Amino acid sequence: MGTPLVIGVLGGIASGKSLVARLLVAPDGFVISADEIAHEVLASDAVTERVRAEFGDALLGPDGRPDRAALGRLVFADPAAREKLEGWTHPAVRARIGARLEEARRANVTRVALDVPLLLENDDQHGLARVCEALVFVESDAQERERRAVQSRGWEPGEVARREAFQMPLEEKRERADYIVSNTGTLDELKHAVAEVLAALSSRS
Repeated sequence: MGTPLVIGVLGGIASGKSLVARLLVAPDGFVISADEIAHEVLASDAVTERVRAEFGDALLGPDGRPDRAALGRLVFADPAAREKLEGWTHPAVRARIGARLEEARRANVTRVALDVPLLLENDDQHGLARVCEALVFVESDAQERERRAVQSRGWEPGEVARREAFQMPLEEKRERADYIVSNTGTLDELKHAVAEVLAALSSRS
């Protein structure tokens, strides 16, 4: 069984972390996305029934599953509701991330990127930052991140800053990182920056 190089990806909301994660492991590595796993857990029967029982049918979408947008508005306005939802979902998300790490090891891939928004904040619970051999911070302009969130996610202006207020300050994440990748230019420039990180990681091994 091989031991892949595990890279944690840090950065603000809509900074391009998912894209950088894919570039870091291309062409045959493994990206573990906490957001994708959280969507799976949120849509599970167990969590759907808890949302229905606690918050009512108004928090369910047309498909009968929790409405992510409506839940997001609720939990970022109501700390008690946020704590409940995280208590229902976070243990299952952590378990699935651990299972996918094991899957990556069994598949003998060379690199794994952890695209986990609260990688540093919740390390006491999941321990994922401690298994990373490198942390990469994705730098992106705040106004550009806001524009992306409004356009691609349908968020209201100001929502990025409101949600990030619940997270570790970006400057602290930047300071904790081993490498900084700028996502303020073209895609080719971003690819070049990621290639430089991979070259540096290769020289360390």
